[in-house]
Amino acid sequence: MAPVALTIAGSDPGGAAGIQADLKTFAAFGVWGTSVVTALTAQDTTAVYARVDVEPAFVVAQLDAVLGDLPVAAAKTGMVGRVATVEAIAARLAAVPDLPLVVDPVLVATAGQTLGEPGLAAAVRRVLLPRAALVTPNLAEAEALVGAPVADVRAMAQAARALVAHGARAALVTGGHLAGDPVDVLWDGSRVRELAARRVGGRFHGAGCALSAAIAAGLAIGRSLDDAVDDARRWVADALAAAPALGRGARPLAHHVAPRRREQ
Repeated sequence: MAPVALTIAGSDPGGAAGIQADLKTFAAFGVWGTSVVTALTAQDTTAVYARVDVEPAFVVAQLDAVLGDLPVAAAKTGMVGRVATVEAIAARLAAVPDLPLVVDPVLVATAGQTLGEPGLAAAVRRVLLPRAALVTPNLAEAEALVGAPVADVRAMAQAARALVAHGARAALVTGGHLAGDPVDVLWDGSRVRELAARRVGGRFHGAGCALSAAIAAGLAIGRSLDDAVDDARRWVADALAAAPALGRGARPLAHHVAPRRREQ
């Protein structure tokens, strides 16, 4: 039986990000994907045009349906949108304290649009970080969560430590927006890992969603956190390199590429 993973996120009708990208990522890793929709968006490869948030009570009803029936082995959150929804998700997940949760604090779209109401970053910091096995912010999201500039590798390490101090068991601050080749910084409470990669040229949409979903998939199949992160980063690099030229804007990842897992 395939392991089961859950994405709690918004819908991207173009399929490049959100629950659509997460479900495709789960499938690439051989994991049965389930989803709870927090928001509907009207977006394409160029912009987000409109968003409708799902009522928190209905988000919880979806969570009850999935968690009450299926053996979810790991979960991730993406775009949530509303403070009340963040609080409702955290309260429901308190009933499954052993479920590994990857928190992707989606606050701003690739094209620059804000994807949450005021106070969302503070709510994520207050109630979701203490529940997170891993939080995966990019530079802008890390700045919003820690309240300080994050513009280089040293600041990324400081931000990762601060996020763990706020309750997350580990933090992966991603450096795709750094100048030059990207470096991600992972802090697990005991050591810092600087994870370098070669930059893939082009503009892309949904890389953060895919990375967090791939890590959640790795945790669902029993990989250690380090191995799940390494497997996910390798897969994202391959998916970026094979990204199809679809649409008029940023390119989506090639979610169908097969993972190349590091052997234990």
